[in-house]
Amino acid sequence: MLSRTASSLYWVGRYVERAEFTARLIEATIRLDALSARPAGDAAWESALIVASADEGFAALGEPVGPQSVIRYLALSATNPSSIRSCLDAARSNAKAVRTALSREAWAAINRAWLSLRGDPAVDHQSTMALVDTIKAETRGFEGALHNMLRNESSAFLELGAAIERGDNTARLIDVKYHLLLPEGEKVGGAIDRDQWTTILHTVSAVTSYRWLYREGLKPWLVAELLIKRRELPRSLAASIDEVVSVLNMLGKATGLQGEADRLARHRQSMLNRTSTDAIFARGLHEYLEAFIDENAALHRAIGNQFRFS
Repeated sequence: MLSRTASSLYWVGRYVERAEFTARLIEATIRLDALSARPAGDAAWESALIVASADEGFAALGEPVGPQSVIRYLALSATNPSSIRSCLDAARSNAKAVRTALSREAWAAINRAWLSLRGDPAVDHQSTMALVDTIKAETRGFEGALHNMLRNESSAFLELGAAIERGDNTARLIDVKYHLLLPEGEKVGGAIDRDQWTTILHTVSAVTSYRWLYREGLKPWLVAELLIKRRELPRSLAASIDEVVSVLNMLGKATGLQGEADRLARHRQSMLNRTSTDAIFARGLHEYLEAFIDENAALHRAIGNQFRFS
């Protein structure tokens, strides 16, 4: 396989996953902003920008932080490289370049998601939630199509890009709680705190999973354990780490290319296996997640070097 073909497939996987994450992040923020007890207000939208690494770009616009302005920037802005529109534009462009390597169903899902953003969709909450549901449905359709493709190099690079992006996104989503301050007078573990953690679980469709795995009521450290350590949850950091190692092993056998990316991926897997949830909190959850995101970026660069992405 040509390196530019592998690169395009890898980035299709990343961009589709990022578009879904941004949609889920917008949904979570709308939920946080609409909590029945005490709404999170502008703090929720500021946290969404920070988690999406879009705070500096948004600040450059000079607009006040608020639901409509942030939703438009995160969902529709052509100047924001991580907006849903930008991600789907990039995913479709890369997919067109490797059209013959994709199944008909995979291409159709990307194209339908892209078409849903044509024109200038409204950004009121009802219209936004409808758009979020459409994006989630089409990206799930792409994921389903990916699982039905031949188990070859094409599907492997798609899966590799998606797994790298998923780990990064889950780490950023957990970190929402670091950036989202509790209203003054509210305590950690109180009703607002629990509502915020529950919203994060909703964002990764893990509310039922939490109830299956833990008999206790909702505890912040158990939510973090679920999203970091529990391999049963497909969007956990552990699950994404395992998938990266597995796909790199498969690609190494198929291409004969093994190296720094494999070493970094296996080291990260080994470190997580040896790190307890208590140790993560003792170190600091925010600091642990920041380190994970940095390691993920290093692994991404190593993958590009190893497979000679152009």
